[in-house]
Amino acid sequence: MMSQKSFVIIICALGISLAEHIDLGSVIFANILFRHGDRTPVDPYSTDPYANESLWPVPFGDLTNLGKEEHLLLGRSFRERYSHLLPQTYSRYDIYVRSTDVDRTLMSAEANLAGLYPPYGNQVWDKVKWLPIPVHTVPELEDNILAGKKECPRYNLELKKVVNSPEMREINERNKDLYEYVTKNSGNLITSILDIERVYDTLFIEELFNFTLPEWTKSVYPEKMKPLAELSFTLEAHTKILQRLRSGLLIGEMVDHIVRKSQNTLTPDRKVWIYSAHDNTISNFLMSLNLFEPHSPPYAATVLVELRVNLLKEHIVTISYKNSSGEPRLLKLPGCTVACPLKQFVKLTKDTIPDNWEEECLLNWKEYEHSINTSSIVAVLTSLVLVLILLVLLIIGFVYWHHNCDNNRYYLKLNTDAI
Repeated sequence: MMSQKSFVIIICALGISLAEHIDLGSVIFANILFRHGDRTPVDPYSTDPYANESLWPVPFGDLTNLGKEEHLLLGRSFRERYSHLLPQTYSRYDIYVRSTDVDRTLMSAEANLAGLYPPYGNQVWDKVKWLPIPVHTVPELEDNILAGKKECPRYNLELKKVVNSPEMREINERNKDLYEYVTKNSGNLITSILDIERVYDTLFIEELFNFTLPEWTKSVYPEKMKPLAELSFTLEAHTKILQRLRSGLLIGEMVDHIVRKSQNTLTPDRKVWIYSAHDNTISNFLMSLNLFEPHSPPYAATVLVELRVNLLKEHIVTISYKNSSGEPRLLKLPGCTVACPLKQFVKLTKDTIPDNWEEECLLNWKEYEHSINTSSIVAVLTSLVLVLILLVLLIIGFVYWHHNCDNNRYYLKLNTDAI
């Protein structure tokens, strides 16, 4: 009689065999989203013994040499993966690259392109094995696709609801002692898992740089802090409305690319579209597709959304995630197969894409009232009182000036020099 263990092994073997025989076809277009490479801490905590920027190889938040190398190698892996799509010589008709307006993401994109497009043929212009390739960006406060920093009142309100939800309050209550301990020792006020993640990130980087962490960290880092730091990456796209407002435009742009490519209407007829961004861009994107397992997306983590043509000449879409030096791992979009038919992919992503982002960001008056806190009301009232006082003073000044003009209108100064 077959044992349970043998049965499980056979089922697993069949699963692997079936996965190997899925017709993934060949890639005809790729959307690529990646995180920047290795960097220094963005914002050291208050009592950080390594808060002096001179202790670091580059300014805070900047890309390190390791980060440049990570993306150089990633770019070379793209050259190998898409050699059938991209000629060895660069052309703006083949590829488009967009980055957030942050030095480390811009530099990561440039290092990546150095690996993807080493100078070839008549594009060799110097002994330096490098080819300048444009990387496009927009100011962060205008960026509602990658940076997500453009003002959106509804997003702010909905995120506040999540942060203050019973679920989050329960987590905060369970970890109250940890919050107090980290607050006392780091000098930062810790009231949520978002605050924990910021301190955890700094400690993680200092450990990577072989700095000796303070004694107080030994009882909480990484064991107690890591799960909360990883969980924090689920907050920004925790609900459908947050997903629509934070990642919806990016998903919509990618869907538009592959639909138009399948219809031969993409102009220019590019083969690859690259986005250089951040860890939360990766997590929000995967959360919005219901594909995210809580973790801190590592440096150079990459999501590939590829349009393929299978043996039956059908258009299919695959989503892969590369979070290590290994090969990208195929992900299965809920409601579809690994090789998701294009029409089904479009249908499954439709409710995540906003119809009109600007309008969906607006609040009605009732929501606006609820979004205003006491301090905001006090500030507004104070400003109104000051404006009224200024207006009264201006009116008094005008009346006084007008009165003096009336009194002096019919009088001339007498010249008494000759008297």
